[in-house]
Amino acid sequence: MNLEDANQLLEAGYLADESGYYRLTDGQLHVAARTSMPGCSSAMIDWWFGYVRTTEQYRMWHPEDHVWCDWDGPAGEYVGGTHLVHEYIGGQLNKLRIQFRPASEYLDVTKFEEANVGTAVCARTGPLESDLWAGHLIHLVRDTSYGCEMRSRFWLGDFEPDIAPSPEERQTLIPDEVGWGLLKHCNEEMGFLSEFLPGLYGKQTGGQAA
Repeated sequence: MNLEDANQLLEAGYLADESGYYRLTDGQLHVAARTSMPGCSSAMIDWWFGYVRTTEQYRMWHPEDHVWCDWDGPAGEYVGGTHLVHEYIGGQLNKLRIQFRPASEYLDVTKFEEANVGTAVCARTGPLESDLWAGHLIHLVRDTSYGCEMRSRFWLGDFEPDIAPSPEERQTLIPDEVGWGLLKHCNEEMGFLSEFLPGLYGKQTGGQAA
């Protein structure tokens, strides 16, 4: 799926690429993951991304891979802010910045209600110690009878400025093993999140845990 086709995620049912990674024709690496999250909700996911600020909180999300984080933006909000992180992906330490952007930049938000989508966390990503942007992410959350499901998509190799204009150059800078590492990392971190989020949300907000 190309980024410009992301609205396919708002169609009923599932797509052929719900889990895995592959090359797009322009050389970008596309990664897809799906996480069932019993007892969670789209409102909890929105709350979590506005809540996680400290390294201690960040390490709850993945005790092994998450090393450090900081935040550039107002407390309690994430859209418009930037998460600064050190994390292991595929055994390699990555220092990244994740700038959260309005879902309307990526998706037709007028179709969310019909698609039973409660929220979509969207961001531009790049190296922490650089002005370079290198990828995009979307975590699309649909509420279900058991809680919610998160369908995550990553596009790696959409550089700004464009330092790799050919498919071969993109593949060299973003090798296939990055796809495997990111798929594994996403499945694990969202699995951890689904286990502790209902209880944490209920404790911190006084809201229902499920």
